[in-house]
Amino acid sequence: MRSHYCGQVDTQLLDQTVTLCGWVHRRRDHGGVIFIDLRDREGLVQVVFDPDTEEAFAHAEKVRNEFVLRVTGRVRRRPEGTENTDIRTGEIEVLGKQLEILNAAETPPFQIDDEDVHEDVRLRYRYIDLRRPEMQARFKLRHRVTSAMRRYLDDNGFMDIETPMLTKATPEGARDYLVPSRTHNGNFFALPQSPQLFKQLLMMSGMDRYYQIVRCFRDEDLRADRQPEFTQLDMELSFVDEQTLRDVMENMVRYVFKQVMDVDLSEKFQVMPFDEAIRRYGSDKPDLRNPLELIDIADLLSSVEFKVFAGPAKDPKGRVAALLVPGGNSALTRKQIDDYTKFVGIYGAKGLAYIKVNDTSKGREGLQSPIMKFLPDDAVNGILERTGAKDGDLIFFGADKASVVNESLGALRLKLGEDLNLVEDGWRILWVTDFPMFEWDDKEKRWSAMHHPFTAPNTDDIEALKADPGKALSRGYDMVLNGSEIGGGSIRIHDPQIQAAVFEMLGIGDEEAREKFGFLLDALKYGCPPHGGMAFGLDRFVMLMAGASSIRDVIAFPKTQTASCLLTSAPSVASDAQLRELGIRLKVKQAEKE
Repeated sequence: MRSHYCGQVDTQLLDQTVTLCGWVHRRRDHGGVIFIDLRDREGLVQVVFDPDTEEAFAHAEKVRNEFVLRVTGRVRRRPEGTENTDIRTGEIEVLGKQLEILNAAETPPFQIDDEDVHEDVRLRYRYIDLRRPEMQARFKLRHRVTSAMRRYLDDNGFMDIETPMLTKATPEGARDYLVPSRTHNGNFFALPQSPQLFKQLLMMSGMDRYYQIVRCFRDEDLRADRQPEFTQLDMELSFVDEQTLRDVMENMVRYVFKQVMDVDLSEKFQVMPFDEAIRRYGSDKPDLRNPLELIDIADLLSSVEFKVFAGPAKDPKGRVAALLVPGGNSALTRKQIDDYTKFVGIYGAKGLAYIKVNDTSKGREGLQSPIMKFLPDDAVNGILERTGAKDGDLIFFGADKASVVNESLGALRLKLGEDLNLVEDGWRILWVTDFPMFEWDDKEKRWSAMHHPFTAPNTDDIEALKADPGKALSRGYDMVLNGSEIGGGSIRIHDPQIQAAVFEMLGIGDEEAREKFGFLLDALKYGCPPHGGMAFGLDRFVMLMAGASSIRDVIAFPKTQTASCLLTSAPSVASDAQLRELGIRLKVKQAEKE
């Protein structure tokens, strides 16, 4: 139906006849001459209709925004002074000779070029929202990213293999989405949270290198970078250690950035142990573009009489840390400091102490703070020396349980970096390694896996592992890009005895392990190679590359933060007949009955 895309018509086609199809972006009637900007996924082109072509001109008078047209005309140069150098088609226009209205359109609920549209409206009319050039550009980017990933993996010996969508519920991780079985009455499938066990089974099957761009499902609370269904690039490799695997993944990310964005990333990504990331940044996904760091000062304050500091300083589970803000004394007002105090309260902090550094040459007299009267000279001098504070700087303090200090000061660090324009441009990627193998679940009163129960510990000594689970480290690793985790993985357990021991430490008894993971335990007995893998969150990866603020902006038909689809009104009620077939009866609340 067409000879060219609208956005591809340029001076190379001068004096040629072209046929274009697309949507009316805007129509302008200039006293007998009608201009139509015709748009498709490749861009827009200006089409001109004059009264000399009577039939086409008559049709052009009828069209409105978002009508679907087919236009045939001759390419010519725009009159001098009317060129638009910002677009490829800006030097030319098409003199329309024929116009066919393929479909009319009602007035859309919002204009395509209106950027101030509520997200609920955009999601309800997603097919219109996706026509916006910004959205079209994001999905072209997403396509280029996945194409580059596939090319790299195909060229490096990986096989694209699909794994089941209907599988078995697991006791670890987020809540599963359950699917009732009609043929096995009273039983349920689960939609996969990831292909984790299947890809491990593929390694045991001798496939050696596997990948899949796969949909995954997690019934969990949502936020800007989470969705109930999402896409990940999933991979697994046999006969590898951490370094080999990280090298393969680094090279892929480097390849994708070069191919898609023409960006050369650093030759070697930085590697940082988990403990160091928490100590310096209060987070296991630090944004290294932000120069601010947390500084431990508990040893300087353990003997002071000020219990707000001394208590956490003496507590093995407590932390006292400082956050130096260069130039913060003059940059921040008292109101802003009060606002930051409220901000850290969101993360459980009971307050936010600070010291304004006015003039270090005057000693205590050159410092300003409500807490100065509680701090002896040696503590004050120690804080100034350790933080490297200079005149005009501001020092914030956190003193509480380590988890509260890490979360509150870590979040404050990011907010200050943004508010004070401290964040550098560019891309900063690092590996975070040496994660704890287990973390204590206060609610369940048991150990849980920090990653998942198939992650290998950094020791084969089962007795040592059981003796002190809190100190055990895993062979897991995350890749962090500009403060967002874009991928994670680990070397897996390939020894059935170690896998059984880990299940036991997680409170998964023999009977439950057999019921949930019997197929895996059996497979481990029949010659399992050492293996490891990784999964990249594709939506988050593309979101960062596109500069979007939410993964909903790079998913074609996303859910809202309440896990609903405004476009299709899903989830919806099932009919009584469907429920009877599945052997399900709904409990109706008494209030609804009345």
